[in-house]
Amino acid sequence: MYLIKEFERLKKNEAYQEKIEWRANRLLSKANYIVHTDAVKNYIVPTLTEQQKKFIYAEEADVLNVALFGMTAKEWRKKNPKLAEDGNIRDYTDLLHLIILNNLENSNAEFIKLGIVQRERLIKLNESARNQMEILKNNNGIKELEMLQNQINNSGYLIDNKN
Repeated sequence: MYLIKEFERLKKNEAYQEKIEWRANRLLSKANYIVHTDAVKNYIVPTLTEQQKKFIYAEEADVLNVALFGMTAKEWRKKNPKLAEDGNIRDYTDLLHLIILNNLENSNAEFIKLGIVQRERLIKLNESARNQMEILKNNNGIKELEMLQNQINNSGYLIDNKN
């Protein structure tokens, strides 16, 4: 009976850890999105027709997706139908890409405020993403965060910070 209880506890712990990991990654990917959507709301939306307003937020998110991942959300869902059932491209990317995505959201918000057209913003964002990838891919701080994340994932145990 003790063995069964321990197994159940470990499985519950594992499921909870996966939920926390997913949530932490998702929160990171959303951290600066408010800056981005606020720029869209304040500088682009007022110039659009009602029909155009329905698509602008997804379109601007796809500018970031194409700049960083080389594909739109729709293209990713088509290539990854099983993963798309539970999330999107941002939910399944690594820490490095999430950091760059946050940086691109801030940059795009500034570009929008400056009135730079979408095509030019995409070019600038893609260039920025490539530059950041080159600079950050060997960054010790990111490597340490990734190692910590892997240790937590591989341990199968939740770290209790209450004590």
